[in-house]
Amino acid sequence: MARILDKAAVQPRRRFNPANSFTIRRSPGRSLLATIRLRIPAVNAQPNRVELVATIGVRGVTGIAQILFRIFRDGIEIFNTQQGIESAGSEQNYAVTFQAIDKNVRPGTHVYTVTAENVTANTRADVVGPISFSGLAVKTGV
Repeated sequence: MARILDKAAVQPRRRFNPANSFTIRRSPGRSLLATIRLRIPAVNAQPNRVELVATIGVRGVTGIAQILFRIFRDGIEIFNTQQGIESAGSEQNYAVTFQAIDKNVRPGTHVYTVTAENVTANTRADVVGPISFSGLAVKTGV
């Protein structure tokens, strides 16, 4: 059984909308997608884990882009995953969902961010929505 310590969620884009898209920056640049803040109490909060879930709507524009998604806690990378995004044929629009778990986070307020970067030259992928990012901090072993 677990006890909830804190929760946060943002949804900067609620729906798929190619008319309101933006291009994912080419690595080493990054596109910031969403940010949340979670607080871990100083007393009686160990051991704990933070469960993070992100969903990003992406559209392939040219070539087969490899998009590297990263999650940072307080500016330090704690998770990454990569997704290929095609631009021709039947596979052009994607809803990429991934989950990360951050264990035994120290007390205090922590800023979690999710970013995307295109690691493949001469390709393009755009964020077309939706974008959602949520976190749930729980005390484990209760």
